[in-house]
Amino acid sequence: MTSTAPAKTAPAKTAAEKTGAHTEEAAALIDGARARIDTLDDRIIGLVQERMAVSAVIQEARITSGGRRISLSREMEILASYRDALGRPGTSLAMTLLELCRGRA
Repeated sequence: MTSTAPAKTAPAKTAAEKTGAHTEEAAALIDGARARIDTLDDRIIGLVQERMAVSAVIQEARITSGGRRISLSREMEILASYRDALGRPGTSLAMTLLELCRGRA
């Protein structure tokens, strides 16, 4: 005969426990800042998707006119721009964006 005991649920965490803060005041500040980051991330994702669509239009125009799908000189300009604005990690970010925007070969 099998017993079905109710599952134990963990007590709800306080805001301080969820954020790693040591005070409720700091936890509230962190919660607000995290909400702002979530909003920014949603906007960034939307902008990346828009960039991908614009890049697809450019690639199609270039291919249709007999050119190559990718312009390496333009990619180097983008890499330099991100590196200049964000330092070395900006180069990695730009590479990721370029990869996302290249589409399928």
